[in-house]
Amino acid sequence: MKRSRMNLVVGGFVIVALAATMTACGADDKTDASGASADAVHTVAHARGTTDVPADPQRVVVLEPVQLDTSVALGVTPVGTAVLSEATGVPAYLGAEAAQIETVGTVTAPNFEKIAALRPDLIIGTQTRHGDLYERLSSLAPTVFMATQTDPWQDNVRFVADALGKSDQADVVLGDYNARCKEIATERGTGNKTAQLIRPRDDVLTLYGPTSFAGSTLECAGLTIPARDWENSISVDLSPEFVSGANADIIMVTSVNPNDPTTLPSTIADNVGFFPNPHLVDMSYWITGVGPLGGLAVLDDIERILETNG
Repeated sequence: MKRSRMNLVVGGFVIVALAATMTACGADDKTDASGASADAVHTVAHARGTTDVPADPQRVVVLEPVQLDTSVALGVTPVGTAVLSEATGVPAYLGAEAAQIETVGTVTAPNFEKIAALRPDLIIGTQTRHGDLYERLSSLAPTVFMATQTDPWQDNVRFVADALGKSDQADVVLGDYNARCKEIATERGTGNKTAQLIRPRDDVLTLYGPTSFAGSTLECAGLTIPARDWENSISVDLSPEFVSGANADIIMVTSVNPNDPTTLPSTIADNVGFFPNPHLVDMSYWITGVGPLGGLAVLDDIERILETNG
């Protein structure tokens, strides 16, 4: 049976409910609404050392897409989140409840005053992006930092789960993602097909490799990204005159509006010999929606595209 993003979210809530019930059975009088001890903490090792954080944080602020996606997947709705673009806000694929999360600036420039106003009891950030803010953030609430957003995304999912006190549940949500990959690979016979994700930019095409979030999901589903020198990076840029170098059996092209065929760049649309059947896909989860829910959304698209290709 096909696994979906909704199955993952529901599964996460079931686990959370069971965990809360088990905690309540042994709780003393000093408990919060969830049944956890109000003073309970656990120690998280992170990029800036070790920090004691609430065992069951209730007012979480996250500063990175993978932290937002993972929190929602684990049944924790942050009170605040940094976003990649304040104009677009929280990605729609995360659902209606997530859309109500207060935004606190952008991923690259979080707004300290907005974060403070939310009275967080846990802040999760990233050393490479937010290192200069660590002391200020730590003055507001226990703060833990991933090392970098470019680390393998599943490792970062596990880090976020640990910070939230839900390490065991990380195995569940990632297990659902990996099972969905295997299901598609088996049912669609992807082993002999190549695939390439392309992100059009102003004057180049950015190709995503096997270590990127989307690229790793393509390969998790049994597809192969054509070999090239990835220059120790998740992606490489290709000049339009070398567009043929982006060819593969299945081509995905990111768009802010994949339902609008005019968003397909002329560099690809005018080269039907190399790209006879390109597929527009939603940038909000193929590129920016890193995490278990974004992964399932990408896998849904992959299955749809494979069905279209026959």
